Amino acid sequence: MKKYILLLALLLSSTTFAVEPKFNDNFKQTKNEIETSSPGKIEVLELFWYGCIHCYSMDPYLDKWADSLPDDVVFKRVPAIPRKSWVPGAKAYFALETLGLEGKLHEKLFDAIHKGKDVDPNNEAALISWITLNGKLDEKEVKAAFNSFSIDTKLKKSYKIFKEAGATGVPTIIIDGNYMTSSTMAGGEKNAIDITNYIIENIRNDRKKTSE
Repeated sequence: MKKYILLLALLLSSTTFAVEPKFNDNFKQTKNEIETSSPGKIEVLELFWYGCIHCYSMDPYLDKWADSLPDDVVFKRVPAIPRKSWVPGAKAYFALETLGLEGKLHEKLFDAIHKGKDVDPNNEAALISWITLNGKLDEKEVKAAFNSFSIDTKLKKSYKIFKEAGATGVPTIIIDGNYMTSSTMAGGEKNAIDITNYIIENIRNDRKKTSE
């Protein structure tokens, strides 16, 4: 029931953004509710793929937005896996997390793929070599991170999120497990951020009302 109360609030909101959001046009409900892992917070997920030029374009906007999040919002990246060929890129992201290098090398890996054209995002060996070199690590350590049990678990979860959300491409932004938008749906990267903020504000207001 809460989900439909919130939907009504979203449709009636008078909040003004660069784009006046339209339900089922600029944002929509997820196919199924996605379980969140941040109790008491509004969780925002970005489904992305390193080989996607649109994800590369979206990344700076999300970085800037994530730098000034309010205390009640949590942002997480999730590598999408709609097909088997995207698995190496997903493993690369999770390996960076495992090795404590996501903050240092995530953006640089995007640059290497799209700007420098130095890395094939579908080639696991090439990704391992790049992370080894740029992370100044032993290759065995990087390979171990790529093939750990924990990464296998994360890959299965990523696959499930993409499928359960009903996403059809990347980048897709999922808000609070119930709503999603994208730069394509929103009409640009900045608009996608505006609409994400719009949905967050309505979720926040809805929670305040239900707690009164």
